[in-house]
Amino acid sequence: MRLTLICLALFSILLTGCSSSSTDTQKMKPNAALVTARNTNNPLAKYLELVGFRITETSPGKLAITFGVVNHSDADAGDVGMQVNIRTTASKPDDPPLFSFPAKVSGLGPNQIKEVTVDIPTKLRVYELPDWQFLRADFTLTSPQ
Repeated sequence: MRLTLICLALFSILLTGCSSSSTDTQKMKPNAALVTARNTNNPLAKYLELVGFRITETSPGKLAITFGVVNHSDADAGDVGMQVNIRTTASKPDDPPLFSFPAKVSGLGPNQIKEVTVDIPTKLRVYELPDWQFLRADFTLTSPQ
């Protein structure tokens, strides 16, 4: 009986020590990779999200940027054109983006995600870029109007 009580006490101490407090979760920063639309007057803009940016070097001077475009609406978005800007999380609002490029998504259906790959020329090498968690993007819808 005494051994059982000691085991239960040790088990409860172990569980208490391993659990995180609510103040730890309050200290967490919001996701820096949140992608927002710049032209919020376009009704489609609030339903689109850009996710999972991956940057690879196809050859010196050329990068391939792959990401997903998510349509969170129940409506068919159709063909979507956008201008995407990628900045660092430390950049100021008036700083120029690291990359700015047009992207097209064909036939984006309701509640669908489509992968997009864009090749861009650059003077930067992939190892000179910040890690993915230090990049953020925004976009402007160019079509449909």
